[in-house]
Amino acid sequence: MQTIPNILTIAGTDPSGGAGIQADIKTFSALGAYATSAITAVVAQNTQGVRSYVALEPAFVADQIDAVCEDVRIDAVKIGMVANARIVEAIAGRLRRHEIGAVVLDPVMVAKSGDGLLDEDAVAAIRELLVPLSTLITPNLPEAGVLLGRAGGDWTSGDMQAALPELLSLGAKWVLLKGGHLAGSDESNDLLHGSDGTIILSAPRIATRNDHGTGCTLSSAIAALLPRYPVIEAVRLAKSYLHAALAASDQLDVGRGHGPLHHFHALWPSPSHRTTAISAHSDRAARSGSG
Repeated sequence: MQTIPNILTIAGTDPSGGAGIQADIKTFSALGAYATSAITAVVAQNTQGVRSYVALEPAFVADQIDAVCEDVRIDAVKIGMVANARIVEAIAGRLRRHEIGAVVLDPVMVAKSGDGLLDEDAVAAIRELLVPLSTLITPNLPEAGVLLGRAGGDWTSGDMQAALPELLSLGAKWVLLKGGHLAGSDESNDLLHGSDGTIILSAPRIATRNDHGTGCTLSSAIAALLPRYPVIEAVRLAKSYLHAALAASDQLDVGRGHGPLHHFHALWPSPSHRTTAISAHSDRAARSGSG
């Protein structure tokens, strides 16, 4: 029997359930991996935005990671919101101590609402300490600009191609540069770049406002799949999972802003099938009770 992989997420929370630790755990579970977690920050947010966050003490973040890794075999790690430079230092130290080889870094800097999730002192620490320890980094275009020290502005597909070698030179083995912010295209094109070249991963854009937690979900899906697939295949499968979760998101009615994806789209019955199943269960229960 193939062993179920154990995946660790190191990230902040989302009480509305669509992003952060909650989205990571849902994604790991949906893709057949066992979820463990270490919380970096407690975030007051919902589908409409971030109200505030409290970063946890770096020593406590480190203690959470130790508690998991000293007891549980960890096959891959996903890193999301890190909040500040001291937490980055704590995470990097624990990754080295526990010799975790498969690391997916989602350099979370800004929430979907545009609210900041990162202290200014953390960018350099992420670039210098976490990126070189990463198997794969998954920046979107604004995050890539920050990592490369570029001012904001519109990107072109040519800009994306040109940025790939610079991003790879920061030390990760692979870069997945996400093109969701690229204007003027009906396709969502992500570029996967490694030492052997670049692969373009395309999917049709889905017209929905339920896109809260897309970055968290994609990076978590890759982490869940890495123990079982080569990097290129893990990324392809993760992007396919994300696309399906977006396509099914309108089955959910959560919040009045950017709603969540449907992480369990392949596991939960559709609303009509669910009603039929509940009715059938009720009928069986009634017959059993009458007998």
